Amino acid sequence: MAATAHLYEIFIWAPRETVWEALTSPELTGRYFHHTRLESSFLPGEPYRYVLDHNDADAVDGVIETFDPPHRLVMTWHVLYDDEMALEPPSRVEWTLTPANDDGTVTRVTLRHADLALSPKTWANVRLGWVAVIDGLKTMLETGESLPDVDAPSGEIDPVEVEGNWHRTQAITAHNSAWQLLDGRAHNADESDDLLQRAYASAYHWRRATGATTINQARAAWLVSRAHVVLGDGDVALRHADQCLAFTSEAAHDAADFDHGYTYEARARALACLGRLDEAREAYRRAAAVEISDQQDRSIFEADLHAKPWFGLEHR
Repeated sequence: MAATAHLYEIFIWAPRETVWEALTSPELTGRYFHHTRLESSFLPGEPYRYVLDHNDADAVDGVIETFDPPHRLVMTWHVLYDDEMALEPPSRVEWTLTPANDDGTVTRVTLRHADLALSPKTWANVRLGWVAVIDGLKTMLETGESLPDVDAPSGEIDPVEVEGNWHRTQAITAHNSAWQLLDGRAHNADESDDLLQRAYASAYHWRRATGATTINQARAAWLVSRAHVVLGDGDVALRHADQCLAFTSEAAHDAADFDHGYTYEARARALACLGRLDEAREAYRRAAAVEISDQQDRSIFEADLHAKPWFGLEHR
């Protein structure tokens, strides 16, 4: 599971001290926290548990990590109300309370449930469960009434799809981040490492992303090739340029016209880096000959095609 946290924020018309009492009082948690009461000494390092009102069974247990009234409460979180979730490792819940206006009559409540990377079933289960909790907390404190029980949401979130979507986001972020270092600079050792890490991170995540295609892998291979070639690693750059060509050829029907241009550009640049100028010149010619119908795409491609380094290749 890659989506490792949930984050919620809400404003409650009540002072921090009142909200804090509602978070820590067993008499009050039962009114909004899925009919459970919180039992603990609240000493850091000591255990706590949420206990179901109707049968006194433990619903959640863990350890208090931080108890700083009325500011911050941090605890590990281990689900007991479901057998499969009970087998997952503990995660971490953090409540933070801050004043939201000058006179302190409104409190900003921030709830972060993190460290869920190895707990996909818990991740999916608490995603909306926490919404009911914080909405119930707000309702109780602002109206004096408990929020009625609400229907369980229809349909479940597939943790595999969630993870795939996370990988897709990371792939795009890593790709765009790598371009920040492909600006023609002379890379020092730290920047060189950083560039390669960003490029390989993009390739890693595209292999695991929801909806990823062979063309996405081709573009990732192109980026790795470009990263290596600007650092003078011709052999590795050519290997990934050839990989880009193989992916693009495999899924030629899905490739955009500019994908074909970039495939030959990558090979031309890697071959030039290796001093194989005749082969590089031919690959460059094929890249420049690709017809790109969209004018903006064509302009971007031509700018990339003429960007350094070309390692002495005469192509103009």
